[in-house]
Order: sequence, then C-alpha cells, then structure tokens
Amino acid sequence: MQLPIVSVAPLVKEHCEIFRSVFANQKQVRHFENYVTGLMVLDDKSMANMARCILDSADKTNVSRYLSEAPWRYERLNDKRVSYMQSQTAPHQRIATESVLGIDDTLCEHVGNLFEYVDNHYNHSNGQYPLAHNLVTSHYVSGAVRYPVDASLYRRYEEFTNWEAFVEKHFPVTELPKKKKERTALHKQVDSHLLTDPAFRALDEAFKTKITIARELVEKALDRKLAFGWVLFDGWYLAPDFLAVLERLHKDWVSILKHNRNLETNSFRLRDADGNPIAFDEPQIKVEALVPYIPQQAYKPITVDGRIYYTFTMTVRMPSIGKVRIVVSFDNPERRGNYVVLVTNRTDCSALRIIATYLLRWPIETFYQDGKQLLGLDEYRMRTAQAFQKHWSLVFVAYSLLHLDCLDASLPKMQRSPNKSIGEATRQQVQSLMQDLILTAHNALIGGQEIAHVFNRLFAKQLIGTT
Repeated sequence: MQLPIVSVAPLVKEHCEIFRSVFANQKQVRHFENYVTGLMVLDDKSMANMARCILDSADKTNVSRYLSEAPWRYERLNDKRVSYMQSQTAPHQRIATESVLGIDDTLCEHVGNLFEYVDNHYNHSNGQYPLAHNLVTSHYVSGAVRYPVDASLYRRYEEFTNWEAFVEKHFPVTELPKKKKERTALHKQVDSHLLTDPAFRALDEAFKTKITIARELVEKALDRKLAFGWVLFDGWYLAPDFLAVLERLHKDWVSILKHNRNLETNSFRLRDADGNPIAFDEPQIKVEALVPYIPQQAYKPITVDGRIYYTFTMTVRMPSIGKVRIVVSFDNPERRGNYVVLVTNRTDCSALRIIATYLLRWPIETFYQDGKQLLGLDEYRMRTAQAFQKHWSLVFVAYSLLHLDCLDASLPKMQRSPNKSIGEATRQQVQSLMQDLILTAHNALIGGQEIAHVFNRLFAKQLIGTT
C-alpha cells in the first residue's frame, strides 16, 4: 500500500493556471493536475497506480481517455510550456554566445510490439537492438537554466515505409534476410523498383532521417526566439547536410568526433618529439591512426570546472566538411586509456573554450536520466502515438516546473548551475504532500470521525485495487 495523495503537488498548483487555456474544460485541467502530480511523486507512474493513489483522480479508463481521446493537443501544451519557461527563466539566462542548444536522442524501451511505431533501434551503449521508441530532443542550456525544448519521434526507414510488406508485394518469392549486411544488399536490389510504386514512393519522400529531425528542431528553437550561439551534438549528427544548415543559420557548433573519421593529411603539419616533420603517405588518415603520432610534450594541461584535461589542439580539414578545429583530450598526463576528440567549426577557439562549451551538453544527459528514473519518461503503456506523445509532453511539463524550483531568484545570472537537483525538488514535493495527508487525517479525527472511517476513506481506492 502507498501513501494516498490528497492534493495536487504545490508546484503544479502554483503554475497550473498558465496551462488552463490548452484544455477544453475543468475536467481536463483536473486530469492534467493529477497526472503531472503523479509523475512527480509516485514511484509507479502507471495510469492504474495514479488512479489508485490520487484521491481526486478518475479511474484508469478515464485517465486513459484523457491521453488517447480527449481533444487537447500536445503540441499546444509544449508551445505554452516553452513560452512560459522563456519568460520565467529570463532573469537567469546568459547572453546568446554563452548559451547552447543541445541535440540528442534516447530510447524508450518496451517489452512487446503492440505499441504504435515501436521498432528495434540500435542501442549505442551495448550494441543491441531493443524494441523501443527513439525520441529525438532539443535542450536549452544558459547558465543555470536548462530544460527540454522540443521532441520528435524518429522512425526507422523500414518501419516508416512498411518496407517488408512492399517487398513481399513486389517480390513474393524473395526471402527477407535478418542480418544487416544481407539486408543492405537486398535494399540495393529492390528499392529502385519499389519506388515505382506510388504508395511506396510517397512514404519514401515523407521519411525523415535523424539529420532532418535535428535540422527541424534547431529551426523550431529559432522560431521560438531562443537565444543561443552554439549547437552541441554527438558524432551521429556530424553530417555535412546538418552542418550546412547551421552555417546558414549562423550558429557555431561542437561535436564529438568519432575515431574512425578521416582527416586530410595535407591540411596540417605535425612534428615528432625531436621536432622533425612527420610525413604521411596517404591523402587521408583516420583520427585513431593520427593520435599515436602526436608527441607527449605536445599535450597541454587545462582545467575546466576543477578537472584537468591533457589536450592537443589542431586545425585540419575533413572530407565533405572542410576546415575545422579538433581537440584530442586525455584525462591523464601519460595518455593512457580512452581519449575523446572534439571538433568545431570555430577554428579560432582554444581547447579550454571548446571543452567548456561541449560540457554544456551534459544537462541533456541528466535530463534523460532524471526523466526516466524520476518522472516516467519511458514508463507508459499507451499504445497509440497520440497518447504516448501526450505522455512525453506532460513529463516535459513536470521536469520544467521542477527545474523552476531549482533556480535561486536572489541570484539571477550569477548561478552557473541549479541550486538543487531534480531529485531533491521531487522529494520536497513528496514531503509537502505527506504533510497535506497528515493534516487531512488530523482534521478529520479532531472533527469527530472514527479512525477506521478516515483510514477507509483515504485508502479505499487502493484496497479495491488489491481485492
């Protein structure tokens, strides 16, 4: 049995009015208040558990209808949230050149394939392909201010175009291979023919790559008048098409550079430990092949946020990308173990500036962690895209309101980071609701109600759920 919730979370109560216009009636507003409260304070974020624990909540069926059928748009809720966050955090924001927009994606994994658009997506951390939804997001960071902006569901080409069904339609005797290499070969054989089918061609033209989604997220952030000078992303998004968009939009960028990317050897000069020029036989060299040539004395220690990095910086050219600046960084002076390579279009920047800027991408990682561990970002059982995208938008609201509670109003612009964590903010909401529960029980008892009656009233929904 869990502690019953007798009121909405204080932060929800404080900020709810700004979202009222998104919903058609007071009933939808009440669902909104209860759902966001449940996301903040309940360990089990399921609709059934919210209905059991929140005394004012409707039953699971009605909560489900609120997400799947009620005529409110998650896009409008998100617009209202971002606009509100801009106004509320304005005193804390830094200038544009010190502010960034991070682009990244995360997997919301599931068991079973009954969810709309669920597919096997590659997990970079373990090399596996779990069933999941792949959520691509943008995240704004400016001093102590950090919150998600927009999100878009990435769908793999084969799932989006219903590729297997079209192959079976046009090549009924062809066996569909499971292994990636053989499947890629089959694509080369059949896709040109499939494109002669108008239905398949329409799906092919409507398909969005992650690069396309990233471009749309950056453009949407600019439409929202967010002030940022940098765009940060990992090596997956380091593509000429995306970089061309950033150049057109006059945005600087920093990315992780994968170790297998090529550099043009005629674009830089490197000397060995004795000061002699190093000659390369090939026109291109992979990053991982170049690093062993860099002499140890070429690395310079720099300190960022109290941590020492041993760095080598050089301006080079990359095929299809052009002139860039790279920073090779180790965490020890002996250059043992793993290293990280950053790359930026800003060839005038120091290693210190490049690393310090890229570290501003970290809040998007902590958002994914907090979103999943504390707010149920990936804890949903709604099967339709309309419903689980509404769930995501409500998680974004919960996170944003908690973040506002992490900013110190007495220190505008001076804060480099929030004054408490999202976890601390959620625990304070739980504590406040526990106090409300105690006060409710106390008032009922001193009003003459029997303790058994008070208990049954507070726990009745949970008792029904266990019988």
